[in-house]
Amino acid sequence: MASRFQEASLVTSPSYPNAVAWSSENLIAVAAGHLVIIINPALPSGPRGLITISDAEPYQIGRVRSQDLLTGGLLPSSLKRERNPCVRSLSWSEIGMSPNHGCLLAVCTAEGRVKLYRPPYSDFCAEWIEIVDVSKMLYENLSSMNFGESNNPSTSLSKDQLVEHHHEDDERISSLKARKRRKTSANNINLHEKNYTDRASCSKQDSQAEHNVLEIEVYKQASNGQDCHSLPKALKKCSQEISPETYVSREALLSSLSVAWSSLLRFSSEISSSENMLRFSLLAIGSKSGSVSIWKVHAPECYHIERTNVSPMVELHAIIQAHSSWVSTMSWGIFGCDSLNPQVVLVTGSCDGSVKIWMSNNEDLQKSVDVYKSSFSLFKQVVAVNPVQVSTLSFVVSNHYNAMHLAIGKGSGSFEVWKCEISTRKFEQIVSSNAHNQVVTGLAWSYDGRCLYSCSQDNYVLNWILCENTISEVPIPANTPGLSSTTDLPDDFLSCLGVALSPGNLAVALVRNFNVELLNPMYQARSQKAAVEFLWNGAQQSGESEDSSETVTEAILGFSKNEFACWESNFLWSLKEFKDLNKPLVLWDMVAAMLAFKQSMPEFVELVLTKWLSVSYLGFHADISMEDLVPKITKCFSAVPSRLLHILNVTSRRVMLSELKTVEINRKLQGQRTNDEEEIDLWLKLLEESERELRERLVGLSFSAYLLSESSQGTVSPSSWNWCPAGLAQLQQWVEINRDIVHSQLETLSVEVKSSLTRSSNSTETSLEEEKCPYCAAPVNFHSAEEAFCESPHQKKKKSKDKERCDQSHKLERCCVSMQVCPPTPLWFCKCCNRMTLELAPETLFALPSFPSDLKSLPKSSFSKAASKPFCLFCGVLLQRKQPEFLLSASPV
Repeated sequence: MASRFQEASLVTSPSYPNAVAWSSENLIAVAAGHLVIIINPALPSGPRGLITISDAEPYQIGRVRSQDLLTGGLLPSSLKRERNPCVRSLSWSEIGMSPNHGCLLAVCTAEGRVKLYRPPYSDFCAEWIEIVDVSKMLYENLSSMNFGESNNPSTSLSKDQLVEHHHEDDERISSLKARKRRKTSANNINLHEKNYTDRASCSKQDSQAEHNVLEIEVYKQASNGQDCHSLPKALKKCSQEISPETYVSREALLSSLSVAWSSLLRFSSEISSSENMLRFSLLAIGSKSGSVSIWKVHAPECYHIERTNVSPMVELHAIIQAHSSWVSTMSWGIFGCDSLNPQVVLVTGSCDGSVKIWMSNNEDLQKSVDVYKSSFSLFKQVVAVNPVQVSTLSFVVSNHYNAMHLAIGKGSGSFEVWKCEISTRKFEQIVSSNAHNQVVTGLAWSYDGRCLYSCSQDNYVLNWILCENTISEVPIPANTPGLSSTTDLPDDFLSCLGVALSPGNLAVALVRNFNVELLNPMYQARSQKAAVEFLWNGAQQSGESEDSSETVTEAILGFSKNEFACWESNFLWSLKEFKDLNKPLVLWDMVAAMLAFKQSMPEFVELVLTKWLSVSYLGFHADISMEDLVPKITKCFSAVPSRLLHILNVTSRRVMLSELKTVEINRKLQGQRTNDEEEIDLWLKLLEESERELRERLVGLSFSAYLLSESSQGTVSPSSWNWCPAGLAQLQQWVEINRDIVHSQLETLSVEVKSSLTRSSNSTETSLEEEKCPYCAAPVNFHSAEEAFCESPHQKKKKSKDKERCDQSHKLERCCVSMQVCPPTPLWFCKCCNRMTLELAPETLFALPSFPSDLKSLPKSSFSKAASKPFCLFCGVLLQRKQPEFLLSASPV
């Protein structure tokens, strides 16, 4: 059995499937009862974020006569009883949707409400901030359209449909009980009937137990002279009389069950000139009516770390009548990202057992205007209506196979895997397996659709390998590169309610409920209701066919030669995947695994990185020593993409130089070394040369942008020049200090910029001598790109007792982009190199394939976009506001 390498205990337990989600900025959200608990996997026992679910006020959708309360469709709502609020579904957006360029979290409650939350990056609290109530917006939109009843009568249910809908779940439950299952213990059977049938199944019995989002207003006829009243008590508000069928239809439309975010979509600027209209994500919300509402959530136009009252622009895009029963789960995908019109895919699963695939594209998404005339069309009904409800989905577009892989988990414990070749658009079923005894509560693809994890309420987690058109179960690797967990967390688990993969696919997170009856009632049972377990996924047989190194020839430390080969292959695969500029540079799992290996087998880590360096920088695997490899690589720095330099800097700092503190590394890079530090480490040499290359690219872009803007005055409107380089005087001084080692282009451009600034009478660029200390207004001279000292007029020698002391001047940090002195205000902070940033680097820098051969010939489009993405100049990771140690923050490394 696989052993966990770390864990995090939870004070509340999950109740529904898919209870855990891993964000692209490396945060984990767990739907645990009335709480959403957000964990940093780098510090599982450290600070946490919280979202507390409170009772929701009911919406008023109409009045029905008192004699109609016992109508079949209204009976569940009339007999409802109060229950505690609970989280039913959650989903992370892609990075870049939050005002600080982080992720937004969509939360759907058992009451049917959906809200969006952002991290409290500037509020200094643990509770996450609600920014949008999507359910309220849906209610307002539907009310303004009369719930679509006049435009789309098909959304209302007939009496026959109501009776059928009322009894379909009882028939489904009877059918499920009649299915043959493997023998399980009485405790697990009781748990299944209690947890899933009462809380997670999509039956009308569930709606009897839930606190519905709508209240029924009952009124007497006017002849009796009595006033209107509500049952239960609700706000007194006049509304029109509606039929029971209409009420049930409206109630189902507003009762949400599942949420899912799409990836960030980008449109051509030819269609829209507004920057925030070019980038948005789609949020899909499934309801009890079988419909799916799709929302456009626009990304912020610019990012900041101080403003907290900014909410995203959210608009209802479409409503799809996807199924005839509850939409229990959904998943997004996108393929053809390199084309001008990529295809957006939405997969929906229902409690009626059906699974459908809907498809749209960028052009149709922009043309769509009418909510009920959706740009999404039915592409394929993969599974027809059947008695076995769908509990979870996992969908991935595999670049390795050039195909779409779909895994479908069901309430009976079985799951299916379907494959669709993108070229032929034909689906075929690969496997249908009764793998579990109870409800499948989680599915997750890893390694580009080559591996699949499945978990169930029977507490089993299984691992599957897909090879061509066959899938087979393989054991989860039992060994971990580091020490296993040494905490006293018990292993008395009862069920597993979710599985999620890390951004680099090297780690797996599982959420499990404890069997409280087996825990110590005085200590453990009070504070430990559930736990998040972390397993390594690096020794997985992912099917990657790369040749492994022959250095490891025997089993070491309990690892077989095959496991070492798998780790090496998966390390290289993960590093290769991060070359994609659309993938955020979050290397936590890879760094953590390499550090664990480095403690016991450092030669293996250096072997993997050496192979990656030779293949990525030289184009072939050079089986040579690191001493011979470093000079060859440094000569290639000008010809490699910026992303490769960023990956090299992160691995050098966090893996190979992990024995040194970040401040020590920065000090050595500045040349501040003592006598015993004469010899620079090979990796420190690589880091120094790589950072210099990135700084030269930034200086070149800054000079080029300034000269291009000066030459275009009068021909280009100022609004189109969104990026204005700052600190030109400091950049010139840096070029002057390093004239012997910088590119010759920079010296030429520096002279031209200096001449242009001298000629410009209305230049806003301050001279170097005007730079002042923000604390004492003393002048500050430029000596280093990293730090500065002010020349305080009070810096004099004074006698104190028998000794002389010197009043020290203020030590100031410089912005790593503009090299200007940083003010004492909140700044962007890099968790990898600990540098501060005042001005953000242009987006063009991070996409450069090499050092430009002619900086002056760069197209105007290179500088037409705002430098709004907060990425570190040297590490390429997401910048953040520096938080106190007792508050949660994401850890990209």
